[in-house]
Amino acid sequence: MSEIPAKATESEDPSDGARTEAAGETAADAPGTTGGAGVPARGELSVPRTGSRDTGLGDDVPAGDAIWQSSPPGSMYDYIKVASFSIGPDGLVDQWSLRAEQLFGIPAGRAVGMDPIEAFVDPDLREQGQRKMAEILDGREWTGVVPFRTPDTAEEGGGQEALAEVYVMPTRTEDGERAAVCIVVDVRTLRRIETDLAASQSIFGQSPFGFLLIDPDLRIRRANQQFASTFGGTPDDHRGRGVHDYLRSPEAERVSATLRRVLETGDSITDMHVTGFVPGSNERRHWSINLYRVHSGSGRPIGIAWLGTDITSRRAAAREAAAARRNLALLNEAGARIGNSLDLETTARELLDVVVPGFCDLATVDLYQGLLAGDETPPGLADGSAELRRVAFASAVSDAPFVGGGAPVAVGAVHHYPFNSPCADALRTARTQLVPAEEGGLVQSTLAVPMVAHDTVVGLAQFARTKGSEPFGDRDRDLAVELAARAAVCIDNARLYRREHERALILQRSLLPPGDPVASGLDIACRYLPGASSADRPSEVGGDWFDVIELPGHRTALVVGDVMGRGLRAAVAMGELRSAVRTLALLDLEPAEVLSALDEIARGLGAPGGVQQATRSARRPREADLSEVYLATCVYAVYDSVTRRCTFANAGHLPPVLVEPGEDALMLDVPPGMPLGVGGEPFEEVEVELPEGALLALYTDGLVESRDHPLDEGLQAFVGALTDPTRPLEDVCDHVLNTLDTHHGEDDIALLMARVQGLPTDSVGDWTLPREPRSVGRAREYARGQLLSWDLEPLVDTTELLVSELVTNALRYGEGEIRLRLLLDRTLVCEVWDSGLVQPRRRRARDTDEGGRGLQLVGLLSAAWGSRRTPRGKTVWFELPLPDGETGLADPAEALLSLF
Repeated sequence: MSEIPAKATESEDPSDGARTEAAGETAADAPGTTGGAGVPARGELSVPRTGSRDTGLGDDVPAGDAIWQSSPPGSMYDYIKVASFSIGPDGLVDQWSLRAEQLFGIPAGRAVGMDPIEAFVDPDLREQGQRKMAEILDGREWTGVVPFRTPDTAEEGGGQEALAEVYVMPTRTEDGERAAVCIVVDVRTLRRIETDLAASQSIFGQSPFGFLLIDPDLRIRRANQQFASTFGGTPDDHRGRGVHDYLRSPEAERVSATLRRVLETGDSITDMHVTGFVPGSNERRHWSINLYRVHSGSGRPIGIAWLGTDITSRRAAAREAAAARRNLALLNEAGARIGNSLDLETTARELLDVVVPGFCDLATVDLYQGLLAGDETPPGLADGSAELRRVAFASAVSDAPFVGGGAPVAVGAVHHYPFNSPCADALRTARTQLVPAEEGGLVQSTLAVPMVAHDTVVGLAQFARTKGSEPFGDRDRDLAVELAARAAVCIDNARLYRREHERALILQRSLLPPGDPVASGLDIACRYLPGASSADRPSEVGGDWFDVIELPGHRTALVVGDVMGRGLRAAVAMGELRSAVRTLALLDLEPAEVLSALDEIARGLGAPGGVQQATRSARRPREADLSEVYLATCVYAVYDSVTRRCTFANAGHLPPVLVEPGEDALMLDVPPGMPLGVGGEPFEEVEVELPEGALLALYTDGLVESRDHPLDEGLQAFVGALTDPTRPLEDVCDHVLNTLDTHHGEDDIALLMARVQGLPTDSVGDWTLPREPRSVGRAREYARGQLLSWDLEPLVDTTELLVSELVTNALRYGEGEIRLRLLLDRTLVCEVWDSGLVQPRRRRARDTDEGGRGLQLVGLLSAAWGSRRTPRGKTVWFELPLPDGETGLADPAEALLSLF
């Protein structure tokens, strides 16, 4: 408490003493300007300081103690600007406090001796002010609001004007002269405090949120109406209550600890979630609480402000939104993970991988047994009790069985549901059923969801949640139906794909050579591996094929081809090309001619009108539909076992590989032409003489190329794997497949290997005959002698007769010298060569015709006959089976009689 400037010692008014005391309390910290601290100045009332301190709780000071105590921090004087000064008998300022200096901005040295009326009052009001000053010096009190300006501002003719509430108390000096003490309060501060109080009261009372003021003892000092309406009673009923009166443990302990931390540290808490109950309700409520520490004007903490809002509905909406987001994420995951494989069992396991444990704790998938067996449509009975096979099971807790299902069903087991069971009802009605929980069981809620694809039930999925998990709701039911429907569509697609794949595979295998091919002068081994399914690519049949075609004269055509593309379309195209190859080979065309004809056929496959339409369309520009373009690669080779020479023609295929005895494997330099179906380019032939025991390999790109292995690398690996051509061919094939990476499953693999075993010299009879009639008899003699040397006497008569017919035709219709050749291998082949280009044509002779029956006789007595063009003419041949004791030979006499 500072000194109060005063010259008076008494008052004429009886209440002067009380007023003086009040003025002393409000004029706190107003030291005198002329004396030092604690030293009274002239005429001042000395107020001694004591060691006691006001607690601010309204403790009364004993009446007998004439001691004025200082106000503690946080009192009203921290907010109100109060100043004091005294006026002497001459009406001039004789005392000026420090608070006056702060309020008026004038130091004491300048203020003492000033006329306050002249210094602070506006000139228009000075006359009235002088009258008031005279009344005051006559001993009258006065209180009023006075506008004033500082002297500096007045001198400048402007400045900031202000209002001051002045309380003037008359006093007397020691000499008995009249004086006055003035208490001045800044009205602007008072108005601001009034406005702040009104705003505070409005915010506190009208706030839509629960508002509390909590004292340092964590007791409520004040509550607003919103808080009282939530917890009952009036705002005054909540005074003195604590956190434990509203919240249960341990939530109350958590909130109390937070309040203490805010009180101690001053750190605010924002959006603290508190859970509790309101009186009269068992519904759990949620509140969002904001806490901050409240300070007095001096900065002393006086409590905590609590601002709370009910967020129960917001939490419920947030849970709904979170559930919706979780379900959407689950559907997105299902879309990404289900259906990556076109395998029924794999798709069912993918469904369970998605739902366990994100959606449920246990899950199973049952599919109709008929669907898995490849039936056209699932054999589901109307009562829902058809046989099903459990294809997948998943559990996040244990191998607990599902409720209502009797004994546990193992994965792979075939079973059915009773007619009156919820699962059978779900299959029968195609509607989701809730399976009730069993007493004492682990499962509390189960959904039986039919798997429906294209209005057809293909199986049943069950989703179960164990006790302790949230039961299934309507939203979960809808999600389960959506997940099961997506999996059902993928399973149905897998079923359709499996059916198409099996049909295409059957078609493809039916078009390949049955069993082990047999050829004259060659040891044959072959392998065909269809593409296998992988994790990222389903299996589809391809267009790879190979063929071994026997040609006249103990020659053999070796064919390997690959239709670009996969699936049933490629398999059908492969079948058409393979059939065309066999047909063209029987015409005994040269390899280049065969490929040229195949090219025309391949182009016709994609044209609506076939080959002729494709040829006409090629003459005019047109927009080709790439989806109808059939392209294929093919290598066609013709091997002659007599000369051991092989003629190759290539249509964009990989080069053949040759391994000669004692040499390293090498790729034959066969010019690669354009693929079949491109057209416009001729094909070249290459003739290679193959040594005895050499190994020839034809293959498709699936053997040497994959994503992980480039073509060049695969070719080098294939060549390196052919190290020992003397091993049995079957072992060589197995070694190649085991050495190379053939399990990538990206493409079909066709491998055709042939070891050269030329026809022995003593198995060939070759003669040149002059163009004269005697050559017919000489040809019979040569044939008889050769057959007898081969111990084929049963064939002598038939062979002589047929040789006579062919040589006679060569003399009559051919040109140049005649060549006769007999070949002995698995059959007997007789060839008659001449330089004529006209091919013999078989016709039916009439009864009156003298000739025209020779070729008919050849057809009757031989197993096969025909003619082919050669570079220097033509060759007419026939073939006879070797006598083995079981196959009977045709009687020439009966054959001759049958012609008439």
